[in-house]
Amino acid sequence: MTVKLTWLSHACFLIETEDVKIIVDPFLTGNPLAFATPDEIEADYILVSHGHGDHVGDTVEIAKNTGATVVSNPEICEWLAKKGVKKCHAMQLGGAYNFPWGKLKMTLALHSSPMPDGSFGGNPCGFILFIDGKKIYHACDTGLFYDMTFIGEEGIDVALLPIGDNFTMGPDDAIKALHLIKPKKVIPIHYNTFELIKQDPKPWVERVKVETSSEPVLLSPGDTYKI
Repeated sequence: MTVKLTWLSHACFLIETEDVKIIVDPFLTGNPLAFATPDEIEADYILVSHGHGDHVGDTVEIAKNTGATVVSNPEICEWLAKKGVKKCHAMQLGGAYNFPWGKLKMTLALHSSPMPDGSFGGNPCGFILFIDGKKIYHACDTGLFYDMTFIGEEGIDVALLPIGDNFTMGPDDAIKALHLIKPKKVIPIHYNTFELIKQDPKPWVERVKVETSSEPVLLSPGDTYKI
């Protein structure tokens, strides 16, 4: 079975199979690189990694438009419910759950998580999706941490890793992360959206080829990669 990964820019991915559409961290409104608008999104599930506005993004609007189930931590689920989101599934770090489309595991992330209004947004996270026989690790916003080794033990097919620096891992630490995770493929994310995270990904891609065992996949916003 084929899994389609479409990068809508920043950390936002649309992950699709024949049976499900999952969008992660749907920051579209106010995103200068966004490849879609909220009203164009079709989704059955929305995964939200943490409370920052550039990750919660358009979750409320998309959830109301589509009836999608939002998966996030309990604090974010509670905040979304107050905004009128009807369907939320709360998880905690290290937990996994078998959804109709496959298993989702919530991983650690080194970051912060205030909500757009400044309220407490719980713990930030990443996600491992076990979907149609594929294992996809979306690191979301994180710094480097050695327990990425345990994530690698899952046998990751594709890792989505931030390289923007300043707020997350930069290019150097993302290379170190690849030595810990050892994914078959890696897609760089979370760069060039703002001046503070401006990066040229091409030199990093060349480093991946030379310094790691992973194969880099460089996408532009709107590009789709199939696994």
